[in-house]
Amino acid sequence: MPKHYRPPGKKKEGNAAKYITRSQAVKYLQVSLSVFRKLCILKGVFPRDPKKKVKGSHHTYYHTKDIMFLKHEPLLEKLREMRAYEKKVEKANAKRNKAHAERLLSRKPSYKLDMLVRERYPTFVDALRDLDDCLSMVHLFASLPPSKRENIEVDRVHNCRRLSHEWQAYISRTHKLRKTFVSVKGIYYQAEVEGQKVTWVTPHELQQVLPDDVDYKVMLTFLEFYETLLAFVNFKLYHSINVKYPPILDSRLEALAADMYALSRYFDASSKASKMDVEDVEMSEAQLTENGDERAELEESELRLAQLQHQLPKNEPGALMHLLGEAEGNEEDDVDTIKCRNLFKNKKFFLSREVPRESLLFVIPAFGGTVSWEGEGAPFGESDQSITYQIVDRPTQKRKFLSREYVQPQWVYDSVNALILLPTEEYAVGRVPPPHLSPFVDNEAEGYVPEYAETIKRLQAAARKEVLPMPGVGTEDLVDSQNLLVEGIIDRAEAFEAAETQRKMNIRQTQYHNELRMELKGTQYSSIINASTQDTVERRDTEESPSDSIQTAKDADDMSKIGVSRRTRGLIEAMEIGNKKKRSRSEHLEKRRREIKAAQQS
Repeated sequence: MPKHYRPPGKKKEGNAAKYITRSQAVKYLQVSLSVFRKLCILKGVFPRDPKKKVKGSHHTYYHTKDIMFLKHEPLLEKLREMRAYEKKVEKANAKRNKAHAERLLSRKPSYKLDMLVRERYPTFVDALRDLDDCLSMVHLFASLPPSKRENIEVDRVHNCRRLSHEWQAYISRTHKLRKTFVSVKGIYYQAEVEGQKVTWVTPHELQQVLPDDVDYKVMLTFLEFYETLLAFVNFKLYHSINVKYPPILDSRLEALAADMYALSRYFDASSKASKMDVEDVEMSEAQLTENGDERAELEESELRLAQLQHQLPKNEPGALMHLLGEAEGNEEDDVDTIKCRNLFKNKKFFLSREVPRESLLFVIPAFGGTVSWEGEGAPFGESDQSITYQIVDRPTQKRKFLSREYVQPQWVYDSVNALILLPTEEYAVGRVPPPHLSPFVDNEAEGYVPEYAETIKRLQAAARKEVLPMPGVGTEDLVDSQNLLVEGIIDRAEAFEAAETQRKMNIRQTQYHNELRMELKGTQYSSIINASTQDTVERRDTEESPSDSIQTAKDADDMSKIGVSRRTRGLIEAMEIGNKKKRSRSEHLEKRRREIKAAQQS
C-alpha cells in the first residue's frame, strides 16, 4: 500500500488539504505559468513551506485558500480577455491584414490596479510599512536605460523618474529625512513619515548596464504594482500639506533635468495659492451681502492669474528656498523635524559639476539649506558673494572665493548624520576625508566604537553644552577613586563615596558567588548572615585567586544550561559563539587601530 494512500471518497485532511502545488494550481485556474506568476505578484500571494510536503520536497506549495481567492479575482478575467485579444492580433498579422490588426490593437482591453492597492493596504500606515522595496525598485528603474529587448519602455522610465522626484520633493519639503549613507551599491536614505521609518537605496549617477542573468519580466510585474502604490502614497502625502497632485511643472526646467527645482517652485506656488485662498474666502464672506457673486468670480479669476504668475520661471536668488518655506502646521512638528529644518538654515551651497547633483539637491534642502548648481536654470551663479559653502570633488580648485568654504560632498552627508555642522578642515579640497561611518550601525551593540565616531560624539556633546568624561579617563579609571583623587578630577568626599559604593558591590558579588558554590554542592546557603560572617566573606574574596573567580563564572554558566531543553541549550551556545566572534572582531579592529597609530607616530 502506498505511503499516502487514501480510500476513494474520503475527504482530504491535514497538509494535503491546506496546501496545493504550483502545477496543480495552474491546472486548476486554467492559466499559463506566466499569467499565474503575474497574478500572484499583483495579489501578494507567495509560496509557502509546509512542514510535511505531501507531493515531495521538489515542488512549490501554495495555500489552498490563496488559490481560491485567485479563482474569483476579477483581474483573472481581464488577463484572459487580453490573451484572447493577443491571439486575434496574431491571427490578423498571420493573414497580413494590417488594418484589422491595428484596429484590434486600438481597442485592446486594459486594467487598473487601484482596487488591489486598497485591498492589500487597508490603511495608509500599512502602505508606508511596505514602501521600502517599492521605493528601491522605482528608483532603480528611473536610472535604467530603455531597452526593447528587455521590454523596458521609455514612458515607464519617465514615470518612475517622475514618481521618485515627487517622493523626494515631499520628503525635502517636510524635512522628514533622517539618515543617509553612501556605499558601493548606492546611496541609502531613511525618512520618518507618519511615525514609520522608510528606508530605500538609489543607484549612483552612472551609466547602468543591463545584465543578462536577471528576469526583467518578473521585475516589471513588481514595478507595475509599485508604480500604482507609490502614486497613491504621493497623492495622500501631497494632499496632507494642501498641495495639488499631480504637480504641474515648468517644462523648461524639466528639459534641463532640474525636476527637483521645478517641484520646489510648484510647492512655493501652491503654498502661496493656499494662503490666497484663505484670504479670498474671508473677504468673500465679509463682502458677500454687498457685492454678491460677481465679486467672488472676480477674486477667483485674480487668484488663478496670480497662481499662474508664480509658476512662471524665475531665476531670482534663493528661489529654491521656496521649497523650504514655513509650512502650515509647523507648531505640530516634532523635535527631530525642527533640528533637521535648522541644520543648514541660512546656508547657501553651490555644487560643482563633478558632484552627485540629484542627491545633494535632495539632501541639502531637506535640512534647511539653499542650493544651486553649475548650468542653466540655476537659481544663482557661482559668483554670488552670499554663498557659504561650495561642494567640490576634485584634487585642486584653481579659482577660489575668500567668502566661502570649499568642502567635499562627504562633509554634507556626515553633517546630516551627526545633525551638527562638522569642522571643514578634514574635508578640505585635496585632503583624504575621515572614514564615512554608517548611521545604520549601532557601535555600542557591535562592541567597537571607531575613533571618528567618538570624535563626533564629543562634538555633539559640545554643541549641546554637555560635559563628557575626559579622553584619558575610561571605566577602569572611574572605578579607581584613589587615582581620580590624586589627579584632582574629584574631591575627597566624592572619592570616599565611590570607594564605599565599590566595597558594597564587591560584597554582593562575593555573596552571589558563594550562593552558586553552595547550590553546586547541593546545600542551601542562607541569605541572612551576621557581621562576622560578612567580614569573613570579604577577606576570603580578597584572598581568592583570579583562577577561582574564572572557574566560578564558568560553573555558573554551566548551571544555567542544566535545566533547559536541548533546543534552548543550542540557541544559547549559538548566541555565545556569535558574541565570541563579535568580541574577536572588535579585538582585531582595536589591534589594527593601535598598529595604524604606531605607524603614524613612527
